[in-house]
Amino acid sequence: MVATTSGRNTRASDHVREDRLWQRHMEMAKLGATAKGGVNRQALSAEDAAARKLLGGWAAARGYEMFTDPIGNLFVKRPGTDPDAKPVLSGSHLDSQPTGGKFDGTYGVLAAFEVLEALDDAGIATKRPVMAVAWTNEEGNRFQPGCMGSGAFVGEYQLDKLLEGKDPTGATVREAFASVLAAAPVPVIPQLGFPVDSYVEAHIEQGPILENTGNEIGVVTLIQGMRRFYVDVLGDEAHSGTTPLRMRKDALKAAASMVLALETWMADPTDTVRYTVGRFEIYPGSPSTVPGKVHFLIDLRHPEQETLRRLGDGIAPICAAEAEKRGCRVEVREYTTVAPVPLGDEAIGRVRAATQALGYRHIDMISGAGHDAMHIAKVAPAGMVFVPCWKGISHNETEAANAGDLANGARVLADTLAALANR
Repeated sequence: MVATTSGRNTRASDHVREDRLWQRHMEMAKLGATAKGGVNRQALSAEDAAARKLLGGWAAARGYEMFTDPIGNLFVKRPGTDPDAKPVLSGSHLDSQPTGGKFDGTYGVLAAFEVLEALDDAGIATKRPVMAVAWTNEEGNRFQPGCMGSGAFVGEYQLDKLLEGKDPTGATVREAFASVLAAAPVPVIPQLGFPVDSYVEAHIEQGPILENTGNEIGVVTLIQGMRRFYVDVLGDEAHSGTTPLRMRKDALKAAASMVLALETWMADPTDTVRYTVGRFEIYPGSPSTVPGKVHFLIDLRHPEQETLRRLGDGIAPICAAEAEKRGCRVEVREYTTVAPVPLGDEAIGRVRAATQALGYRHIDMISGAGHDAMHIAKVAPAGMVFVPCWKGISHNETEAANAGDLANGARVLADTLAALANR
């Protein structure tokens, strides 16, 4: 959107400030900072509450309305000229992995907030309200499932069940959210979800494609699908010094066989399949006891639904066959299922148009990671803006991004949101 200020044409992107955006990233990175330069700011923790409070202070300084909903999604609202118009949303998340980086998720929230300020500084009025949002528990580390807040917002998950979910210490989402509200008070609206006109999320790529190809912006067209499984392998505990190997029902060896058999099943010459075992817990965990139980998690992703279905459906029978070889039992339960999500043509078109108008080198991309946009796309046109990150590294304390790249993405976001909010 172009406005006239003092007789001169100005775009929202002209008022994105690289220094301000970078400084706010550095201030946010202090909250949960780790010795290796990353952040540990898990969902609904004291560090998460501090991040919300910091954002609230910036919002209050600008006079923006701020509120949260029953699952803890945090909204910052810049009003539009039409009070009845559905808002345009942009954001991501403030929570991190235990050894996460400074930019994953945080960039999307701070870029959205930078757009609100840029619109103010440009003197641009929008018909629709423009809102920045920090979705609750995108990472899905402390609590399950991931993308909890955005999923609840669109009705994908039941609120009561989510609130009773527990972290590894036994604390519930309900209790953790209450602690956050006590530390960072903000009005709570009673309803979960409200009409949305459109949504655009800015994010670091979390992969190496943009950096390797010399492109500045990725226009995301699709978020690949994901299936996640709990696997519990049940054997018998036994004395490690007295029990002959042939008599053992070793849950660890059975689990290890499953992981390797599944790696063979997932083999893909195109290297498109993503198969990960990211959590592996052994019980009782004693050096003198044959493991009687192993619990592990499988994360499977692919951009094609049929491939995702075929590979995921093979997990349970393969695990059962390996368990039988070791005299063990196995229970496989799928706990997250997300089909590949095409993003909205209009939102994609607006992102591409803004990128081209600003003259940035760009390519269309598929997102390998899941994002809150995959849920919001079910209720409104959604798009994503990717910017490069160093060597594609993410979910790692060494994650890094360039201040200029972050500002470029925020400029694309600013002109995209202004156009959507005034159409």
